[in-house]
Amino acid sequence: AGRLRSGGGKWPLPLPLPVASPEPILAVGPHLKNTFTLARGDSAYLSQHIGDLESLDTLGHFQASLEVFRTLFGVEPSVVVRDLHPGYLSTRVAGEMADTLGAVEIMAVQHHHAHVAAVLADHGTTGPAVGLAFDGTGYGEDGRIWGGEVLVADLEAYRRMGRMRYIPLPGGEIAVRNPWRTVLGCLSLAPHLEQDFRLALSGVSPDETGVVVRQAEKGVNAPLASSTGRLFDAAAAVLGLRTRCSYEGQAAMELEAAAWEGTVSAETVLEDPPPGCPGLPFPVARDRSGVQVMDPLPLLSALGRARQAGVSLESLAVAFHTTLARTAAGVARSACREAGLSRVVLCGGVFQNVLLLEVMARLLEDAGLEVLIPRTLGPNDG
Repeated sequence: AGRLRSGGGKWPLPLPLPVASPEPILAVGPHLKNTFTLARGDSAYLSQHIGDLESLDTLGHFQASLEVFRTLFGVEPSVVVRDLHPGYLSTRVAGEMADTLGAVEIMAVQHHHAHVAAVLADHGTTGPAVGLAFDGTGYGEDGRIWGGEVLVADLEAYRRMGRMRYIPLPGGEIAVRNPWRTVLGCLSLAPHLEQDFRLALSGVSPDETGVVVRQAEKGVNAPLASSTGRLFDAAAAVLGLRTRCSYEGQAAMELEAAAWEGTVSAETVLEDPPPGCPGLPFPVARDRSGVQVMDPLPLLSALGRARQAGVSLESLAVAFHTTLARTAAGVARSACREAGLSRVVLCGGVFQNVLLLEVMARLLEDAGLEVLIPRTLGPNDG
């Protein structure tokens, strides 16, 4: 799936663009796993891995690296591009850089559109394609947290065709390190599922549970999210695998590892599922605007019930991956039919998960669709 981040002495190297930039551009990059890019003509110059823009040291590294790149490649930007999120440090950096450089324009780009466009450009095409952008966090045009998106996109624009159901995240970013909070966000929408989620909440005090549920119900610092990354966290929690994380992505990585323990390969799991691997519900319905919405609550409920009934963790981890892959592939196929397209892009940090990537690619290719995955660049935010 390409590199997971830029580094290893490979960068900087010019990357060919499928369309020449009419003006010199600085793209300041994302908030997490930051890289920046300078573009001029038909070449883009991607920086090395900078890191998360959460400290003065990292910001200083960003500014020093940018100065080296401007000098090395002789690019004086007249346009600065930033993420759509108004609160990111990279957004503030974009404004400061525009003032410093005398740039005449700042452009904001939606996070998941950028993911899809990056893969299209990586393959030397302008699109359009159906893009599945699955990650943890990206600011949506409706002000909510996106992360389970099915888009029809080219290099200029996109249209949302599918998404995960919105779930409250009590505590916002705190929920990233505490998957049990995401489960309580689900519980605030469906209180009758409390018993199914028992394993996720076994180490949480009733007082803490009550406070967080009320937080989710009242929408107090509980942003709504359609995040596939948080779905992985919640699945790991209801299976009793991981309810608190000490580093980013821990729950998702342990869930993938458990799935590999339960299967031989991504190919054989579709043809010969392991014993005890149950079918799981993951319903899809259209909202009032016609967007396909994948509802993870029945899936999480069934996972919790099956684990408490004694089904092995490994079998359920396999079932989770294959169910997610089949459902998302079905939404992608439907979007392709509606848009008259036959090309699908898989992108975003969730596709660092090799099992999910390979199963989904197999399902889509078996349906006669062309699948593009990150090649020169990684699938993550960098």
